[in-house]
Amino acid sequence: MQVPHKSVVLVADGRKLLFLRNEGDAEYPNLVVESAQEKPNPADRDQKTDAAGGASSTQSGAGAPPAAQGGSGNAGGGGAQFAANRGSMGETDFHQLEEDRFAAEAAELLKKRALANNYDSLIVVAPPKTLGELRKHYHKEVENRLTGELDKDLTGHPIDEIEKALQAA
Repeated sequence: MQVPHKSVVLVADGRKLLFLRNEGDAEYPNLVVESAQEKPNPADRDQKTDAAGGASSTQSGAGAPPAAQGGSGNAGGGGAQFAANRGSMGETDFHQLEEDRFAAEAAELLKKRALANNYDSLIVVAPPKTLGELRKHYHKEVENRLTGELDKDLTGHPIDEIEKALQAA
């Protein structure tokens, strides 16, 4: 992928982002860090305070006790037949919610910079899930300036590896 001179390259995941500017030419990028941001996001298990809720069916036969329904509760079609209707409420993944919120904030930064004419060309590098969340929040001006996207997690990589990955894409 060619990276036009003076393009902004956003390298992000769900908790880190790097704004880079290409000071090189389109074929041989020379990415320079403009800003970096990292937000702590503990694992989901460390953010939860309680287990997921449970739901049980309000159907229990026709209001009759299990013995009156033809059995001892577990045999002969008693109350156990309704056990399949019990389930747990969907658990909230707080870690993922925070990653999605971070992606929305990154898209807001892209919007502010686009509206301030801070860049003409933008390339976004992010893992597929983060890239999908970013796309949901792209402003029209960001979309108009978007030159390319690369669905890889390169936030922990050195700048020269990011340059190579962009050249290879």
